[in-house]
Amino acid sequence: MKARQILDLARGSSTTISTAESCTGGLIAAALTEVAGASDVFDRGFVTYSNAAKQAMIGVQAETLAAHGAVSEQVAVEMAEGALAQSNANLAVSVTGIAGPGGSEFKPEGRVCFGLAQEGAATLCETVEFGALGRSAVRQAACDHALDLLLGAVQERRPAP
Repeated sequence: MKARQILDLARGSSTTISTAESCTGGLIAAALTEVAGASDVFDRGFVTYSNAAKQAMIGVQAETLAAHGAVSEQVAVEMAEGALAQSNANLAVSVTGIAGPGGSEFKPEGRVCFGLAQEGAATLCETVEFGALGRSAVRQAACDHALDLLLGAVQERRPAP
């Protein structure tokens, strides 16, 4: 189970994790906390579905939302950095996207932007086009991808002394 592997590696490297989720609505936090004992590694999750919540809870700037829209790498970066700043974690992942149904010519269904912030490193961001898989499948694919990002990050961290 990927979540268990993330948590075990995080324990070994003194890593604490937070999440900032929009289109996944808490699925990433749920996957991590499904594992018994997650509380020693998982600090908190922010479900910031609305733009107002993104601004109030994790400090996403109104200017960034106006210039790029909620589904953008710029917002994903601010979400991850905000989750890091508003928690006791040293690693944060963020997700914002269009799960569907619908979308637009410019932001199609299945487009999801991810951010990964950690202390002492530049924030990473990427966009994945999952396609029009249907709402539940896009949300699950985004959750799985975010867990992959967390796994990669904790694998790269040095074990605690």
